Amino acid sequence: MRIISLLAFGICLIFLHGCHGHRKLSEGEILEQKVDSILTLMTLEEKIGQLNMLSGQGELTGPVTDGHSYIDAIKQGRLGALLNVNGVAYTRRIQEMTLQESRLGIPMLFGYDIIHGYKTIFPIPLAEACSWDLEAIEKSARIAADEASAAGQHWTFAPMVDIARDPRWGRIMEGAGEDTWLGSLIAAARVKGFQGDDLSAPNTIAACAKHYAAYGAAEGGRDYNTTDMSERTLREVYLPPFKAAADAGSATFMVAFNEINGVPASANPLLKYILRNEWNYNGMIVSDWNSINEMIAHGFAANSQEAAIFAMRSGVDLDMQGHVYAEVLYDLVKKGKIPVWQIDNAVKNILRLKFQLGLFDDPYRYCNSEREATSILTPENRKAAREIARKSMVLLKNENHLLPSGKTVRTLAVIGPLADDDENILGGWKALGDPDEAVSLIRGIRETVDPKTKILYEAGCNINDDDRSGFSKAVAEARKADVVILAVGESAAMSGEARSRADLGLPGVQHELVKEVFKEGKPVVLVLMNGRQLAIPWEAQNIPAILEAWLPGTEAGHAIADVIFGDYNPSGKLVVSFPRSTGQVPVYYNHKSTGRPADPEKRFTSKYIDIPIEPLYPFGYGLSYTSFMYSHMELSSDTITMSDSLEVGIRVTNIGNYKGEEVVQLYICDHVASVTRPVMELKDFKKIELDSAETVRISFMLTPKHLAFYDQNMQFITEPGVFSVMVGTNSVNYTGKKFTLVP
Repeated sequence: MRIISLLAFGICLIFLHGCHGHRKLSEGEILEQKVDSILTLMTLEEKIGQLNMLSGQGELTGPVTDGHSYIDAIKQGRLGALLNVNGVAYTRRIQEMTLQESRLGIPMLFGYDIIHGYKTIFPIPLAEACSWDLEAIEKSARIAADEASAAGQHWTFAPMVDIARDPRWGRIMEGAGEDTWLGSLIAAARVKGFQGDDLSAPNTIAACAKHYAAYGAAEGGRDYNTTDMSERTLREVYLPPFKAAADAGSATFMVAFNEINGVPASANPLLKYILRNEWNYNGMIVSDWNSINEMIAHGFAANSQEAAIFAMRSGVDLDMQGHVYAEVLYDLVKKGKIPVWQIDNAVKNILRLKFQLGLFDDPYRYCNSEREATSILTPENRKAAREIARKSMVLLKNENHLLPSGKTVRTLAVIGPLADDDENILGGWKALGDPDEAVSLIRGIRETVDPKTKILYEAGCNINDDDRSGFSKAVAEARKADVVILAVGESAAMSGEARSRADLGLPGVQHELVKEVFKEGKPVVLVLMNGRQLAIPWEAQNIPAILEAWLPGTEAGHAIADVIFGDYNPSGKLVVSFPRSTGQVPVYYNHKSTGRPADPEKRFTSKYIDIPIEPLYPFGYGLSYTSFMYSHMELSSDTITMSDSLEVGIRVTNIGNYKGEEVVQLYICDHVASVTRPVMELKDFKKIELDSAETVRISFMLTPKHLAFYDQNMQFITEPGVFSVMVGTNSVNYTGKKFTLVP
């Protein structure tokens, strides 16, 4: 190896044995002295090199800075990290080059967008959130980390923890939906899944909470667009999932593309004053792709020198693909415009992560060809993907108990542009997901139904064009069938980064296809595959059964068939509200009231004149093949003090004929406060499973902390007053009682 292996640890030993006498150093102190021992060996050029990240191969997610060879940068010690480099052979070759040909041989850090699986692709994150199953979500991330680390990866650019209330924004598919409290729990679960209990273990990878901050509130739902909001909204709605990720130990954070209240995220005081100082976060912060450079386009920085100064002052450690730091930091330091200590702090954050990952102990610990050959896309991983996909699906409608369908149906027509699709079902950000390994819906159906069942198939149309030439064949097949399964939705490329949509209806002529098939009068099961909630008012009114399958991943066809044919009783609940129309957006459950609440009988109230203001399907909504009855709600008291807890109890009975799971949801409402409060807020939930005719009593504990908010002075307080607590099956159907909080 190079100088690092021979000299750095000798320096570490001197520090460890000579600087503190006989006092035993903590693990944190030992780590810091190791980091410092490396830093002392580095030239200014090598320090700046550690702050530079370039893209290797793979999908490029932004403009490419031409003329920069990452091979040359490695040899010159002017590159600290690479993204889009995959596979043991490739990453080992790069690591060998780094160790053998650069002066110090500081190990390279490899990162990749592992958003919902590496090779085994799980449902998109928005879908997984609809499972309300934190263990399953953590397991999904754990498997993704295991596979990615086996292929040489150290770091994922996930989880995305942005709260999103506007489905026009394509990146809504990457997050956990519209609710802050649930989103915070899911953020922590995903961080724990990626990182495990030991970040240095060879089967874990570093997480990256993104995009800090408020990216999900981009105006018009248009990606990269402006965000402007009050500090209260920022702190109450958009920041808590990031705090949860930090508390869960997320090794890194990524800044957002957007500006926040006039200042681009890469230079925003939120980094220094909240993330670093208030939350005491000492992990590494990376820019998004070229986002430091883009401060020029924002009109905030006049040139790349100013952009670099702003980013360094705010605490952005690593420049992803912008090459700004590499080009201008040296001269800025020499001219006294950037102090060396700012460079040193950034380098320390990157070196610390490399130590935490164990790369200085064994730079090749993630380059295990045997693991790569045996632990990726295993039968066990596929089984987990199938199970989590089933949990993620939401039954939106089931008129006259059309579902579950019998497996012995005589003739089944499978129609729609997504019926025989094995690529789009993987969703956006599919990493190394392979369509050849994915299970299409029609394949899943064929492998599930009785061999005697006759299966007819026609696409009918494409996903997003105006070609209606296939309508007649699709309708003819529907006419022959006893049951029609109609698979429609979005392509994978219609959601994700830079995939905003102004119209939330079914794209292309799919809506027309649905209508034409429906005219035949056959029982129709509509299977939606999409990366965001859609506006489907006609389908909701007319189609008897609707299953929201989202983009389910590698095991899509098997998972959907499991639900349709009754091998799995759906239990998913929406984490986003479905609008009736694009013009209704944003629509979300925890909105505030107005001085003139909606009243359809009165003109001068807050409403639309053409559609109801309520969502088509509300937050928390989802049907089962069985039914649940809520009864005997009880509060331990109707009055509590600031030091008390309130027990909320309710009985839940499975009154249907199937064993099933239910997500019991608890909401609160603060009726009068010094700052207006939402009409309701989710504060707890429990997912239970009941046999037919079984009853259980569910108990929740509420404390005054659950009732706290930011007052007019931006102090986080709990005020006395009258509150309602509501428990039910979704944000619309619940049982409620009032209680009083006294000083």
